[in-house]
Amino acid sequence: MTTTTLAVLVPLLPFLGAVAGLLLGRTVPGLVRPLAVLPALTSLGLAAVVAVRQGGDAAVDAATQLTPTGSVPIDLALHIDGFAALVAVLVGVVASCVQIYSTAYLRDDPRYPSYAALVSLFTSAMLLVVYSGDLMVLLVGWEIMGICSYFLVGHYWETPEARAASLKAFLVTKLGDVPFLIGLFALAVDAGSFRITEILATVAQGGLDHPTLIALLLLAGVAGKSAQFPLHTWLPDAMAGPTPVSALIHAATMVAAGVYFVARLLPVFAASAAALVVLAVMAAVTMAGSALAALAQDDIKRVLAYSTIGQLGYMTGALAVGDRGAAVFHLLSHGAFKALLFLAAGVIIHAAGTNSLAAMSRMKDLRDRVPDAYWTMTVALLALAAIPPFSGFFSKEAVLGAAEHTATGHADSAPAAAGWIVLVAGLVAALLTAAYATRLWLLAFRGRGAEAPDHGRQPVAMTAVLWVLAVPSLAFGVTVGVLPDWFDGHKLAPTLTTSVLGTGVALVGALVTYGAWRHTTALAARVPIGAVAAHPDADGGQVEAEAIATHAPAYGNVASAPDPADPGRLLLGPLHRHAAVGFHLDALYAALFVRPVQAGARLVRFLDREVVDTYVRGAGTAPRWLGAAVRRAQTGNVQTYLSALLAGTVVLAVAAVLVATAGA
Repeated sequence: MTTTTLAVLVPLLPFLGAVAGLLLGRTVPGLVRPLAVLPALTSLGLAAVVAVRQGGDAAVDAATQLTPTGSVPIDLALHIDGFAALVAVLVGVVASCVQIYSTAYLRDDPRYPSYAALVSLFTSAMLLVVYSGDLMVLLVGWEIMGICSYFLVGHYWETPEARAASLKAFLVTKLGDVPFLIGLFALAVDAGSFRITEILATVAQGGLDHPTLIALLLLAGVAGKSAQFPLHTWLPDAMAGPTPVSALIHAATMVAAGVYFVARLLPVFAASAAALVVLAVMAAVTMAGSALAALAQDDIKRVLAYSTIGQLGYMTGALAVGDRGAAVFHLLSHGAFKALLFLAAGVIIHAAGTNSLAAMSRMKDLRDRVPDAYWTMTVALLALAAIPPFSGFFSKEAVLGAAEHTATGHADSAPAAAGWIVLVAGLVAALLTAAYATRLWLLAFRGRGAEAPDHGRQPVAMTAVLWVLAVPSLAFGVTVGVLPDWFDGHKLAPTLTTSVLGTGVALVGALVTYGAWRHTTALAARVPIGAVAAHPDADGGQVEAEAIATHAPAYGNVASAPDPADPGRLLLGPLHRHAAVGFHLDALYAALFVRPVQAGARLVRFLDREVVDTYVRGAGTAPRWLGAAVRRAQTGNVQTYLSALLAGTVVLAVAAVLVATAGA
């Protein structure tokens, strides 16, 4: 088969698997798991073949006209460069691991057939975005992902948290999609085409008339889809969905789509220096703010959610300084270790029966109950904290190195101000990232108290994929140095300055957090657990539906008590309560947008019911009253009729005389 044919099959196979799963899931249950796993694995294999054939050389382009539009044409086009080839492999790896993991994680869930089909459709949509060479076709995959996320985040729709989270994710991302769509149309009008190759050629010739306006409109959609400030608030709430869904959304789909879109169209954004500075500021606020919020979360999945927001900030920061190679490198590296973190967290939640780090910190020997999750999550957290030689070190230092080159004037791809903003924020975020990664590891695996529950070995389908993902988390950063062709032809080796600074601040963050934990643990040893459980300010982690049904009742109020041994409280001090609620952004949005819209809706309902409906009811009541009056006059008595006729005649005669007299 040709490379083009194989590339078409890559997104098509998961789509066909989704359709078959929806049609046959109820009638032939035995086919559900093969229809979920096999298309994903086959698509992964084909994506790997496409990547090998592409080899980082000239992009593979193919197109056929989808429909005549009469103006700007829409083509069913492929544009596969080195970035697209590698990102497609990442999507295939994560999707395959998630599907295999889910066969055990949701084995008793009656809605597993629809869940597996939606995951396949989600995967297909992301692959369509990755390979698409036409922006309208890309938009189709972009919107399908939004719809799939709505249903998957709301999988446990019986719980109010899941319903609210799915609706919030849908509305916030759609809010960003409105200016995004306008920006796409404006870009197509300026370039005369939706084809990515033609748009890039137009940009190279300076043919864009409104580069800043277009870039800012597109950035609004990217901020919503990739959970960047100020449209990031939906992502932590999306943790109400199943853990494998969280891994898929955070590692390879949905949030990765926005970063990938900017990387693919980076020359459009680079045409406006103002847009790059805005992107740099957005990335800086996202990195620092999300890291502080992660340090204050009790729910293990919310810690990882805020971590994802911050790492996406690194990627957008690399794009802000004009280095898409560093951005995509970190996208690939982050995809591997973040998928591992979420899937390992799912194993821990199943074993502990709670999402709460406070509860886990009171379980002795939890790491012995889940050895696979313990060792693989340790690897992933080291990668997250950018400790060498793990993959996160190489990719994060590539971002910091690109920012340093721009800030010091060694690269003219972006304003120096953008470089300084990204570099300073990146170093601060590196310090905080190591701090919350260390905190998570200490609270989850170094607990003291009662023995952790022993539920036996976790299913092989759940633990095997952890070791699969641990390999790229450990070795991917080293191998990228020998694959420069996929990254615009230059090696992404970290510079000495940023390596020393980045690793140094990470080690400081880890050591300070460890010292704070030792101090708070010594203090907590003097506090009875029962007294802590009765604390009036207890704020517990959100427990997944399957964990609630299985283990949570065994812990009672202890599972929802704040942990006095939590080093995050000591490190953040009075800032902790603000960081724990995301610095009150949800409350701010509720005051500025939600409540006014609800008040307007109530006013419209009042006007509709009390004003408009009053006129409608009156229009029906008046004829009814007139009919009743006329009906009362119909007595059937002839003498009454003659008397009325005579009286009427007399009245008319008198009226005629009066009128004639008045006229004379």
